[in-house]
Amino acid sequence: MAEGSTVVAGRAGRPRVGFAWLGLLPFLSYVALTFLIPIGFILWEAFRETTTGKAVRDPVTKQFIKETKTSFTSDNVQHSLHGVYLTSLETSVKLSAIVAVIGAVTGLLLAVAVVNSGGFLRQLVASAAAVLSNFGGIPLAFLFIATLDANSGMATVFLRDHLHLSVQDDLHLQLSQLSGLSLIYLYFLIPLMVLVTMPALEGLKPQWGEAAENLGASRWSYWRLVAGPVLLPNFLGSLLLLFCSSFSAFATAYAVNSSFPIVTIRIHAVLSGNVLANQQNLGAALALNMIVIVLPLTIVYQLLQRRTSKWLS
Repeated sequence: MAEGSTVVAGRAGRPRVGFAWLGLLPFLSYVALTFLIPIGFILWEAFRETTTGKAVRDPVTKQFIKETKTSFTSDNVQHSLHGVYLTSLETSVKLSAIVAVIGAVTGLLLAVAVVNSGGFLRQLVASAAAVLSNFGGIPLAFLFIATLDANSGMATVFLRDHLHLSVQDDLHLQLSQLSGLSLIYLYFLIPLMVLVTMPALEGLKPQWGEAAENLGASRWSYWRLVAGPVLLPNFLGSLLLLFCSSFSAFATAYAVNSSFPIVTIRIHAVLSGNVLANQQNLGAALALNMIVIVLPLTIVYQLLQRRTSKWLS
């Protein structure tokens, strides 16, 4: 028997089952209530179709009642992948990819500068990133509307009156379009990137840089051959995190432009009956499309984070 190993046996010499796994019950219950059960309901609704028949008079109450029949079909999913719904899904992917790449690169450069500076600046930027990464929704939308609105935004008026610059014509920036929403999303995605990248940068061992310098490697060679490959899983994982965060955003985009063609706004329109009534099953199909995109990315993100922890531990 290896040193330090313990075996718990019952009366007949069989291993006795411990009760340590009971500590996982609260976590497993939380995962089931917030993740597994909602996904199950979405799957159920996405492939379910309810049809209403003719009104029939009830012999007891003498009231007309419409009979409903439930069947399972793939029409909802097929409908969610055509027309305006497919356009919304493509726009969501495009918007999320753009802001994820820009936010990841910008946030990484900012995190490198902050970590190398040290002292009070590092603490200040880390605190600001923690606050700004959670600042979103309607307050963020109103902040940008008050600042960069096409007609009465403070920055818009200042640029027009003092520098003779038009935000729309010269800078090609419109809050209600893809360019404006990208800028708004970057407001909280760049701090999020800084927040998740700084621990990885701080985990780089100084001995690696000293060894590379002693061997005659330049600073660029150190980042390209040593630090870069170590940080690559963290960077790719953070890129996926930014994509999923922007892909699932709703309140900010809805407050800026409630008709912008992204899938979250389309789901809200379907469930609220702004397009057609009784389209809950179609809304579930749209949500299922989002799950199909986000769930694999989340799994890859977890694998990349595990690889990063292995290198930096």
